[in-house]
Amino acid sequence: MPQLATWAERQPQKTAVHFPDSGESLTYAALEARARRAAHWLIRQGLGAGDGIAVLLDNRPEFLELAEAARLAGLYFTPLSIHLRPHEVAYVLNDSGARLVVASPALAGLAATLLAEGALGDRPRYAVGEGLPGYRDYEAALAAEDPGAPLPERPLGREFLYSSGTTGLPKGIRRPMLPHAERDAPMWDMTWKSLYGFDESVVYLSPAPLYHAAPFGYVGRTLQEGGTAVILRKFDPAQCLATIERFRITHSQWVPTMFVRLLALPEEIRRRHDLASHRVAIHAAAPCPVPVKRAMIEWWGPILYEYYAGSEGIGTTMIDSETWLRKPRSVGRPVNGVKVHITGEDGRELPPGETGTIRFEGGPRFAYHNAPEKTAACYDARGWATLGDLGWLDEEGYLFLSDRRADLILSGGVNLYPAEIEAVLTQHPDVAEVAVVGIPHPEMGEQVHAVVVPRAGVADDAGFRAGLEAWCRERLAGPKRPRSWEVAEELPRSEAGKLLRRLLKERYLPG
Repeated sequence: MPQLATWAERQPQKTAVHFPDSGESLTYAALEARARRAAHWLIRQGLGAGDGIAVLLDNRPEFLELAEAARLAGLYFTPLSIHLRPHEVAYVLNDSGARLVVASPALAGLAATLLAEGALGDRPRYAVGEGLPGYRDYEAALAAEDPGAPLPERPLGREFLYSSGTTGLPKGIRRPMLPHAERDAPMWDMTWKSLYGFDESVVYLSPAPLYHAAPFGYVGRTLQEGGTAVILRKFDPAQCLATIERFRITHSQWVPTMFVRLLALPEEIRRRHDLASHRVAIHAAAPCPVPVKRAMIEWWGPILYEYYAGSEGIGTTMIDSETWLRKPRSVGRPVNGVKVHITGEDGRELPPGETGTIRFEGGPRFAYHNAPEKTAACYDARGWATLGDLGWLDEEGYLFLSDRRADLILSGGVNLYPAEIEAVLTQHPDVAEVAVVGIPHPEMGEQVHAVVVPRAGVADDAGFRAGLEAWCRERLAGPKRPRSWEVAEELPRSEAGKLLRRLLKERYLPG
């Protein structure tokens, strides 16, 4: 597969990346030269093949140049989430073995706390841009390096990513380096080329943080294919629409909360921009409420593609808009030759329509770094792997998600699925978003608790809550109906758009 150096030679003056918020753009030649300069610098720091670096960066050019520099220098590259707490950052740094850290002035508060609490240890630390107190100058360090000098022969470095930590401390997924440029097996290329149409003509919009696996991966694929990536500093719904028009965006990726905010824009803003260039809108990370997805397809047309997968890379399912309209809530069928199975508590395979653990057969194996017990828990005796999610298959083999096993509510000995209850509540015309969790109950063990975000202009009053209860009485069996309610302005989510149920549950734990 062509790498950055190939495109820098073939099309040196083509723009590789735009950063509209800062006005910065880099051609392929400029990005490749910056990356080579950084690779020489990293090697000069004494980093050997297989060592690692970590970055605490917002969406800016140095993120991409350091990722490519690590690849050229044969190093592991670990992006740190800016939403991690200091002790979680310290855990990732120590667990990954990262030997050097690069930070951004945009994250001055977190960078200062990490320094003050000793979380960085004695690692060399550098800051990009205007710099940070206690951090060395990244630009000055690179200035002496010659991008034209040859680099040593090393295996290709690669990403070393950590989970978002929605159910505990982040888990590292470290894969072996390869001694050549063929990073991806041909079967995985099918997803990008045949299903999404990634090639040199792609202009990809990334409205999400690069330190998350999906945006990082999609931007990387855009550059591998010789396209152009347009990267926003943060998600802003009106800016996204303007950016699609301005840069003639062809491909993009989203999470459902972004769709909710896009749909909440005034009609005049939604209709103001020419979106005709936009032909593929990919979404994942969390279940998308049926009314939200229907509204997006009505607005943007049948260009939405949904997938279900994880950073572990054990398997992927995919569904296009036309199929989803026939099978609402489905996340599709497996691609790339992988099979999907549903298994019960005893490990036996369940028939269509029955809910159980989702397992993939035939995908690449993975291991959680320094956590063999967690890795082993993901595989059964047949080698089928799971991400810990529950779901069911229909007669045609289409997958429907239920919940994560950790999110099940056990009330009076009965398993209740939050996703089923949420699906009913999101159909209510006054509900924008909802999260259902189990909270302690002295007799039943747990009771169903619903946290609701009303649509704009809807008041939180007795009539609103009575309407929700009546809605549920008509559509849900008794044990599934919420016994308590909470109205909120927003739901706690990770930077990837995943609902952080544990934060909702922690409010009700004793002590």
